[in-house]
Amino acid sequence: MVATTQTLPHWNMSVVYPSLESPEFEEAYNSAIAHIEELVQEFDKLNINKVEPAQLDSATLKSFEEVLDKLNSLSDEVRLVIAYISSFISTDSRNNVAQARMSELQPHVAKLSQLGTRFTAWIGSLDVDALIMRSRAAKDHEFGLRQAKTRSEHLMPPGEEALASDLSLSSGSAWSRLHGNVTSQLLVPLERDGQKEELPMSVIRTLAFESDRDLRRRAYEAELAAWKGAALPLAAALNSIKGEVNTLSKRRGWESALDAAIFESNIDRQTLDAMMQAAHESFPDFRRYLNAKARALGIEKLAWYDIFAPVGESSKVWEYSDATGFIVEQFGAYSQKLSDFAARAFRENWIDAEPRPGKRDGAFCMSIRGDESRILSNYKPAYSGMSTLAHELGHGYHNVLRAPRTYLQRSTPMTLAETASIFCETIVRHAALRDADPNEQLFILEASLQDSCQVVVDITSRFLFESSVFEGRKQRELSIDELNTLMLDAQKATYGDGLDENGLHPYMWAVKGHYYSTGLSFYNYPYMFGLLFGLGLYARYQQDPESFKAGYDDLLSSTGLADAATLAARFGIDTRTPAFWRSSLDIIREDINRFEELVGK
Repeated sequence: MVATTQTLPHWNMSVVYPSLESPEFEEAYNSAIAHIEELVQEFDKLNINKVEPAQLDSATLKSFEEVLDKLNSLSDEVRLVIAYISSFISTDSRNNVAQARMSELQPHVAKLSQLGTRFTAWIGSLDVDALIMRSRAAKDHEFGLRQAKTRSEHLMPPGEEALASDLSLSSGSAWSRLHGNVTSQLLVPLERDGQKEELPMSVIRTLAFESDRDLRRRAYEAELAAWKGAALPLAAALNSIKGEVNTLSKRRGWESALDAAIFESNIDRQTLDAMMQAAHESFPDFRRYLNAKARALGIEKLAWYDIFAPVGESSKVWEYSDATGFIVEQFGAYSQKLSDFAARAFRENWIDAEPRPGKRDGAFCMSIRGDESRILSNYKPAYSGMSTLAHELGHGYHNVLRAPRTYLQRSTPMTLAETASIFCETIVRHAALRDADPNEQLFILEASLQDSCQVVVDITSRFLFESSVFEGRKQRELSIDELNTLMLDAQKATYGDGLDENGLHPYMWAVKGHYYSTGLSFYNYPYMFGLLFGLGLYARYQQDPESFKAGYDDLLSSTGLADAATLAARFGIDTRTPAFWRSSLDIIREDINRFEELVGK
């Protein structure tokens, strides 16, 4: 990887508060805590909780509107404080002041979360139809209130919900922490360049991206051996977490953990089934890609450790200034508003781009206040660095369009959270491919198809595995060998002859932290939904650009106001049939065809 020759920017947080130790931040921090306590007292005074029988009289209407306004306002206030502290932790985890302030704030944030549960239970006690008819504020929050009504029907009695919340710290959350602690501290012995080393698991896994196949193979074998040694506590953690989720789902009246997850994703089972059907139909195409990649690498069949092997060569160095200029220009080919937004983000230093010790890996976008966001990246002067910037700017543009909404109206499920980011990433990819020579095209397509294969094929394998674990866990705990077998079965069912079945990864259940959370069951399929929904919208844009532009911004501003099927219907999209999902996958198929052609040359 070529090193950048430019000074990379840090984001500017001084326009929010001068510093973590400034009087201005201290006042905001203390104010947020005080307002949480005041709202707790207000909830107690007004008896905001499950009420039987509930009266929808003028006093109740007044209480509803007051509480709704205060809950929205306070949530925005706390969000700003959390985001400000997080901006220091994410760029320097050794910042003890920031770590301490966040730790001090957590119990108060937990109180605010409990108020949200109480509000949901109270809404469930009321006649929501009558409430919406009689209150303008309720009408403006109709979708959220109807969701709360349904969610309230799946709450245990208040005492049991409170107990479950308290016990989670020593049950599901504790098992999750165990997984994080064990995996982050796991050291793996490996001989490299004639030297025996003990490398962190995170470093071992990055060796899958190396060009040396023997090094990739040895790293893979060392990784499997390390997971085997750590499997006992991790299997105990996984069994305990899935057992807890099954128990709570049943006590809350859900038929399964999947049904609860689908509801929280603002989709329905018909939509999920249609998407999964289209995904399964696409597997032969992804296997064509994997087999073409094997030919490009000069091997007969890819093993697991070849999935991320580099293909093609990039002759272009994307310095940061090149990337920012390219993004502003290409966003402008879509709309001046999108281009102006990107230019503003760069001009006002919303982006922290420099990799440095203590800074977290990866990239993200977080909303700060109003229409402001901050974007973290660890910029590399390559196509992937530019593409990641465009992706995260898509999230920022989404935040701009949701800014006029209240806090509760802005709530967006993961299924819809990737809509703008995938769209923006696709804009720059198509533009980069137009200007690239064949080697560069191969490099760009490989990066894109690698990601798509992970999101469609690998995520389906994770979905199949997690479904099997939840089902099996209803009967008893599953052994390490059983977990391995379920994972291998899922990989064979999805990758098929695209990979050597003797070179798969039976311990992927130990790798992925997403499995180890009581609050993120089936964390996998929303990623696929986000990718394919974003690509499907891009296909609609290509068919009729002007008509698409007329409704796209409004769709983004409304992702917290309706379910996915209702929003998609604005563009004539039916998410409950496979046809739409096939059209999204057709875009990926075109890239696979082009990749095969380039490999053949």
